[in-house]
Amino acid sequence: MHASAPRSSEQSLGWSPNMWGLVRLLLAWLGGWGCMGRLAAPARAWAGSRGGPEPSLLRTRRSWVWNQFFVIEEYAGPEPVLIGKLHSDVDRGEGRTKYLLTGEGAGTVFVIDEATGNIHVTKSLDREEKAQYVLLAQAVDRASNRPLEPPSEFIIKVQDINDNPPIFPLGPYHATVPEMSNVGTSVIQVTAHDADDPSYGNSAKLVYTVLDGLPFFSVDPQTGVVRTAIPNMDRETQEEFLVVIQAKDMGGHMGGLSGSTTVTVTLSDVNDNPPKFPQSLYQFSVVETAGPGTLVGRLRAQDPDLGDNALMAYSILDGEGSEAFSISTDSQGRDGLLTVRKPLDFETRRAYSFRVEATNTLIDPAYLRRGPFKDVASVRVAVQDAPEPPAFTQAAYHLAVPENKAPGTLVGQVSATDLDSPASPIRYSILPHSDLERCFSIEPEDGTIRTAGPLDREARVWHNLTVLATELDSSAQASRVQVAIQTLDENDNAPQLAEPYDTFVCDSAAPSQLIQVIRALDRDEVGNNSRVSFHGPLGPDANFTVRDNQDGSASLLLPSRPAPPRQAPYLVPIELWDWGQPVLSSTATVTVSVCRCRPDGSVASCRPEAQLSPAGLSTGALLAIVTCVGTLLALVVLFVALRRQKQEALMVLEEEDVRENIITYDDEGGGEEDTEAFDISALQNPDGAAPPAPGPPARRDVLPWARAPRQPRPPGPADVAQLLALRLREADEDPSVPPYDSVQVYGYEGRGSSCGSLSSLGSGSEIGGAPGPAEPLDDWGPLFRTLAELYGAKEPPAP
Repeated sequence: MHASAPRSSEQSLGWSPNMWGLVRLLLAWLGGWGCMGRLAAPARAWAGSRGGPEPSLLRTRRSWVWNQFFVIEEYAGPEPVLIGKLHSDVDRGEGRTKYLLTGEGAGTVFVIDEATGNIHVTKSLDREEKAQYVLLAQAVDRASNRPLEPPSEFIIKVQDINDNPPIFPLGPYHATVPEMSNVGTSVIQVTAHDADDPSYGNSAKLVYTVLDGLPFFSVDPQTGVVRTAIPNMDRETQEEFLVVIQAKDMGGHMGGLSGSTTVTVTLSDVNDNPPKFPQSLYQFSVVETAGPGTLVGRLRAQDPDLGDNALMAYSILDGEGSEAFSISTDSQGRDGLLTVRKPLDFETRRAYSFRVEATNTLIDPAYLRRGPFKDVASVRVAVQDAPEPPAFTQAAYHLAVPENKAPGTLVGQVSATDLDSPASPIRYSILPHSDLERCFSIEPEDGTIRTAGPLDREARVWHNLTVLATELDSSAQASRVQVAIQTLDENDNAPQLAEPYDTFVCDSAAPSQLIQVIRALDRDEVGNNSRVSFHGPLGPDANFTVRDNQDGSASLLLPSRPAPPRQAPYLVPIELWDWGQPVLSSTATVTVSVCRCRPDGSVASCRPEAQLSPAGLSTGALLAIVTCVGTLLALVVLFVALRRQKQEALMVLEEEDVRENIITYDDEGGGEEDTEAFDISALQNPDGAAPPAPGPPARRDVLPWARAPRQPRPPGPADVAQLLALRLREADEDPSVPPYDSVQVYGYEGRGSSCGSLSSLGSGSEIGGAPGPAEPLDDWGPLFRTLAELYGAKEPPAP
């Protein structure tokens, strides 16, 4: 099976006849080589189809199988394009041979004429999609489909043309390069890709050029590395550059395809600019009452750099300004904050002038030649006057006054002046909360402080006062000052023992033995006033000896001879003296008991206890007393309960029996001899009573107006029995002291009644045989009928 090239393919290439003749000669020469036989035969067939003369040198045809066709990509015509022809040696032209084509694209992309073996391509091919197709050709008998030859495999290759421009898959690009970089500093590398076949011609050979961005940047034609082209590019002048890079195939020659991309180059900042104040003089003003830390103003030195390269530190160069003001950098590191450092005074100084320096905190040594990286400006601060409160001559006052001085004693004086108007009057006062006890007073006009009462250093040493000074013209302008007054000590306290001393001594103690160390205290201030001397009993009859230790203590010792035995404890008087002016003394007593001791020195018993033991009560006696008291209490409780129960029973009887108006009194009278509790004469008939005393009659049923004079207490020591008797006699003789006899109101029935008194106490008649009243009771009317029946009924005559 062999192949031949179609005429239509030759004509489609547009070659001249002379060019095709050269091709035929070349193919004929190659046909002489065995290795090229497969190409020579098709070539001869292809050349013969153009009608040219056959080469004169002929060789014997042998049977061979070709295996490769070529088709140009992107070729498209009105009809399917013939790309080759298959022919078998067994085909005699009788029409019995049928050609079959199978494999990639068979029947769709490639079709074959079964009778002639012509192969056509039906559509345009793209090498970038598929570079070659593998097909299988076979000649069979048309009638029986019997293979006439074995199948032959061949390849159809798509021949590349320059139909793809270069592209930049990673574009557009962004790059950064430091400003002031040297020439040739690498910025970025760009890379383009060409989809054409790099092994065929120059379709994929790329060359890079700069279309836009000159003269600042350049690009390597082969590698695509972008570099700086000029020195000292300044970010502050131009920060960003747009560079256009082109990639062209065909080695950059005319007719090649090209593609471009953009590279955005940003210049990064370096510290190449020193700070600069926009003005040489700054003027500020601040009120004199501004406290420390008050903001006066802001200063900013301009630095076109960015970020850390623009950070600055500010400082005051002159000492005059650094004492009154301070400057610091704000949180952004750009501005200088000028603040007050110490209080200002308009009357003392009205303006300050000094210099301020701004310095970059981060300096790059590579750019020191562009320095110095600092600048200086002048600052003037004017102090403004403001209404000020009075100012005291001292920040605090410390005064002193002795204790026990009379009220009105001079302590000291405070003074304040009005700084705005020194002649303006000031009024002084003490804040009440600082002197709650009102111990001091102050003169409102001149600030003189005096005592308002005697002071006691032992009660309070320091008095902390707050004095207020106020301008009379403006009460809102006021200031305060602390006045500490110390109470000075005087010798006004006699020394005393530190504690009550009650000690003992063994009856077998040796002479001069130490019994007790006695200590004394003096409440006066440390010094001679607090030094104490001890003096004990003197003479040969002294039972104990006191020795002054000269350190505020004394030792109580046994004398050379033992103390005589006695039952009661010894009371040892000790006199204490201080060394102040005037000298004060006091006498204290130390109780010493003589006890019987064991051999080891512990107390066995003391004689005062032995004396009191017979008169004491034993435990059994105490229990008996407690038992008796308990029994009495039980009886009292029982008696009260029974009495209450009896009263409740009577109350129930009264509630149930309401038929008679009977009042029951559970109390017995005292009899006829019980006449001392009341004045019985008040119950007598006034007509039969004793004549009254001269003068206005006294009412005994009301509280008298006059009070009896109280007798004075008898002089001398107090006697409780005598005092009680005196008070009892006063109560008995005083008519104004209750109880007085209120029953007298009911014992007197008035005067002028025709029936007279109803009381039987003054009646001279006796029951049975006594004459009746002067007037019969029956004549008194129906109201006295029952009384007439009880007392006025006449006895019937005897039969």
